[in-house]
Amino acid sequence: MDNRIGDMQTFLAVTEGGSFAAAAKALRLTPSAVSRSIARLEARLGVLLVQRTTRSLSLTPEGESYRSRISALLAEVDAVEQSLGREQDRPRGLLRVNAAVPFGVHCLLPMLPRFLDANPEVTVDLALSDTLVDLIEERADIAIRIGPLRDTRLRAKKLGHSTMVLVASPGYLARRGMPRDPGALSQHICLKFSFRRSVDSWPFLSGGRVVQRPVDGPFLGNSGEVVRLMAMADGGIARLGRFHVAGDLAAGRLVEVLAESNPGDGEDIHALYSGHDRLALRVRAFLDFLDAELRLAE
Repeated sequence: MDNRIGDMQTFLAVTEGGSFAAAAKALRLTPSAVSRSIARLEARLGVLLVQRTTRSLSLTPEGESYRSRISALLAEVDAVEQSLGREQDRPRGLLRVNAAVPFGVHCLLPMLPRFLDANPEVTVDLALSDTLVDLIEERADIAIRIGPLRDTRLRAKKLGHSTMVLVASPGYLARRGMPRDPGALSQHICLKFSFRRSVDSWPFLSGGRVVQRPVDGPFLGNSGEVVRLMAMADGGIARLGRFHVAGDLAAGRLVEVLAESNPGDGEDIHALYSGHDRLALRVRAFLDFLDAELRLAE
């Protein structure tokens, strides 16, 4: 096994102790083990580092140069390990988070300042995307996703559940009228998604059971936020997560449509993270923060 760091540490112990015996005592090794380590180091470097005599040893010019250079290197290694160890005291370092656009805009960003205030040594690198990303390839610590889970390599923490709701702007409804039943949607503009997994029908309660009704319209959006903004611009009727439009409904910017026919279906929201046994403290702190802060509409 290649133990370069160990050989470097042994070499420094020899230079500090002045002999193999002193180095062996300091490192709790045998003198022969120290001698083999130095010989292995010299063989790998192809130079003589230590001049040996029966009574003493001294460093060659190459040995002096090597000592000065590896002293700084090993000091840096110690600093790195100590800094990582200090993270066990409190969260620190860079936390990479990837979130779906609607969740990021309407839930995550409003609460992030509180997390940063409580964890001043953590830097959050936030990326918002409705594209399903590979958590490992993107080097993200946490990904927040809405809908069914697909990546079994990751652990998941459920953050909440959001029902779906049909909405439209007061301006659109004033122009086109409020639909009285799902069948009337054929006379309306329905805002759809361009996702590959999206469908061209919406579920409704009818006669005590859920039925799918085809919908159509001249607009496709690649994210929930795009569709929401189109609805806000009097562009048509949208079907979105209630958490996504709760503020708009409360403020009157959007109005719920066909509430009596809503089947109450929805999607779970999860935080995904790599399944390591030892999570970095900043990751654990963020997961706990989300769990405590989120109060998603059911």
